[in-house]
Amino acid sequence: MCLAVPMRVEQVEGSPDDFTSEQLATVNMDGISRKVRLDVVDRWPEVGDYVIVHAGFAIHSLVEEEAKRNIELIRELASHMPEELLRSDNGS
Repeated sequence: MCLAVPMRVEQVEGSPDDFTSEQLATVNMDGISRKVRLDVVDRWPEVGDYVIVHAGFAIHSLVEEEAKRNIELIRELASHMPEELLRSDNGS
């Protein structure tokens, strides 16, 4: 199963009109930062915006309230999962 997660944009690199340079954003959720590609996002993000991230790509922009609600739901789901599934050293 795949999961896309909402993340807050901290930095944007490139231009929506220049496909010859890399179009990247640094995004963060709960202290986890990643660089993601912006090739397929529905709207070019600005710092402070939220985007849904899947497989290294920002695929959809979200309004802040919607993003925060989704993050809250993910945290709630995680709170009911067995601890061994939440650890990053579980071998997967």
